[in-house]
Amino acid sequence: MIEIGRINTLTALRQTSVGFFLGDLSDRKTQDFNNDILLPNKYVPETLEIDDNIDVFVYTDSEDRPIATTLTPAIQRNEFATLQVVSITSAGAFLDWGLEKDLLVPHREQARPMQIGEWYVVFMYLDRRTNRLVASSKVSRFLDPDVSELQEGDEVQLLAYETTDLGVNVIINNRYKGLIYANEIFRTVQPGDPLIGYIKNIRDDGLVDVSLQKAGFENVEPNAQRILTLLKVENGFLPLTDNSPPEEIYKALEMSKKTFKKAIGTLYRERKIVLEEKGIRLV
Repeated sequence: MIEIGRINTLTALRQTSVGFFLGDLSDRKTQDFNNDILLPNKYVPETLEIDDNIDVFVYTDSEDRPIATTLTPAIQRNEFATLQVVSITSAGAFLDWGLEKDLLVPHREQARPMQIGEWYVVFMYLDRRTNRLVASSKVSRFLDPDVSELQEGDEVQLLAYETTDLGVNVIINNRYKGLIYANEIFRTVQPGDPLIGYIKNIRDDGLVDVSLQKAGFENVEPNAQRILTLLKVENGFLPLTDNSPPEEIYKALEMSKKTFKKAIGTLYRERKIVLEEKGIRLV
């Protein structure tokens, strides 16, 4: 079955003056030319021959007909991505997603009015009424409330999408909603930033707390090694202490002050560093 908005592996069925027509033969009992998809000549590889398989992205052209391309878009159906607005019309805002035909965000699907040149986190889906691919910046309603597959401590892919008074809302593994608390963020995080994080807590109400650092002792060891590595690079001395501002520690080491103190405590007990008034020194 050919999926609009996804990369499909299709078979080259016949060649015409405008390009190759492709089809999915995996569940095809009879030849039905009406369901074949055109791959225009400008996307046809020189080596493509009849009966060859080829990976193509299927979307709809300006006349809403399914069409194939070998270009890889920045987003696929039922996924989230950060895209830039390139134009605005009466129909809505249009996003650059790497294809010739821009991706529409109807006015009704904009969390707030979009502006040309700005970047937005959006979800792309197939509008069943029009059979068109469209995007929405109202991403929360597309997130899965069932977080049973997540476990505390899991390393996860994150996409920041909204800043609130509590912190930054993120999309976990392209599927779930999570929150990084503001007092646990030690660097600038903006909507649209991709991040690596760790599941900190799954609450009874299904909400998920996320951290940008591993919890507990597992977090100490790699960070202790990071401090040792930087000490060697910096000729054995770092001008950081327990009294250093959290921002200064994060700028130098990309770790929180709490993690820094745990790490240098470990190194001190192992007698790998000495603590001085103005910093830490490699033994």
